[in-house]
Amino acid sequence: MAAPTLRSRHRCFGGWLGYYAHPSAETGGEMRFAAYLPPVAEKGRVPALLYLAGLTCTEETFATKAGALRHAAEAGIALIAPDTSPRDRRHPGDDAAWDFGLGAGFYVDATAAPWREGYRMWSYVTRELPALVDAHLPIDPARWGVFGHSMGGHGALVAALRNPDRFRAVSAFAPIAAPSRCPWGEKAFTGYLGPDRAAWAAHDATALVQGGARVPEILLDQGMDDQFLAAQLNIDLFEATCRDAGQPLTVRRHPGYDHGYYFIQTFVGDHVAHHARLLTG
Repeated sequence: MAAPTLRSRHRCFGGWLGYYAHPSAETGGEMRFAAYLPPVAEKGRVPALLYLAGLTCTEETFATKAGALRHAAEAGIALIAPDTSPRDRRHPGDDAAWDFGLGAGFYVDATAAPWREGYRMWSYVTRELPALVDAHLPIDPARWGVFGHSMGGHGALVAALRNPDRFRAVSAFAPIAAPSRCPWGEKAFTGYLGPDRAAWAAHDATALVQGGARVPEILLDQGMDDQFLAAQLNIDLFEATCRDAGQPLTVRRHPGYDHGYYFIQTFVGDHVAHHARLLTG
């Protein structure tokens, strides 16, 4: 596995933030990601926390908006943030809507044409990218966590529920927790996976918990002034499903907070600490 190309590098809180590019076998084109290495990474391998971003975001969004780098430096944990869709390989109409196509890969492996030719974000974020990072950065392969926001919160929950051995810790900000039952998810899953709803269950966190998937614990933060809460996120449904199934879940509801990165900035330190406890304790 060839080393990724370092596009730029920035000193931050005693560590290094790098922006990388590499050819992806899964997507069939160039993919980009950000990696923050805390100061302690200069002495040896560290745990890694994979961040999956939401609709319209890129590999730069989390590093510039979330305010997480200081917390990662103090906790001694690396942050890895990929792009949210293929961009190097274009498809007709891939930029026609903000919630499908470019910037909206939904962390699935598409099976419907033409998206199956490149839109393989599930395999990319759960297999190819972690293997690349393990091989070329000072990361401990046995200590990965995953978290995300909105579409990325959906991706994080599914990634952990289906890969508890790879991702030992999971959390989410305002996730699309039951995408099979909301307009965003129905649009994305129909486009990428086709109309057979039985095929959607493997990428629906609520359905996975109902089907017996388990992780040790889940932390979820939700703003109560989130403009997408009622129509898109299904937080109450996910919470009830976890409760009925015996899946440990902490949902923290915050009055006045919306869906954006000011909300994430406020609570991201708690999420980094949650993962550091499970990955370094």
